Amino acid sequence: MRIGAEHVIVLETPRLRLRHIVPADLDALVELDADPQVMRYISYGEPTSRTRYEQDYLPRFLAYYTATPLLGYWIAETRVDDEFIGWFHLRPDRIDAGEQEIGYRLRHAAWGQGYATELGRALVAHGFERVGAPVISARALRDNAASRRVMEKCGLGHERDFTWPPEVLPGRTAGERAGVKYSLSREAWLRQRA
Repeated sequence: MRIGAEHVIVLETPRLRLRHIVPADLDALVELDADPQVMRYISYGEPTSRTRYEQDYLPRFLAYYTATPLLGYWIAETRVDDEFIGWFHLRPDRIDAGEQEIGYRLRHAAWGQGYATELGRALVAHGFERVGAPVISARALRDNAASRRVMEKCGLGHERDFTWPPEVLPGRTAGERAGVKYSLSREAWLRQRA
């Protein structure tokens, strides 16, 4: 990790960087979640309110940096002009203890440029090399073909199908809550690299 002019940079790839979220990022985060296309496979298009970000998400994001410096939520931006493209996370898996989970959310304008794969691969390496994770996982709604392709390009393989509980996606049928889990063990990652 290094400190930029204003931000703590967690990792960099040829085109992108991940840095700590700061309170000044609030407008960009709210705007990201206001796009129905971005939220299609997260909340079926429902935006996240500014109040929810201020009272719940932002404090949780910031708490990671003290509690677990190598894990957390980070702003993704381009290196050439510091353009905000979204966020990524590597955090303890909330369902399967002992695993680390990758997730991301990108602006629609950033889709189709390989950004998710570029940073996803870098986070997999970060998780195994620096965090020491035994397994890295990711989840998505079953019908989210684009996210499934990113998981596969990052080396993760389909582990199982499951159904999100009703409290995660209230008002949705079991079919609409159908999800997939992908994962990769450290041993398999090392074999892929050999």
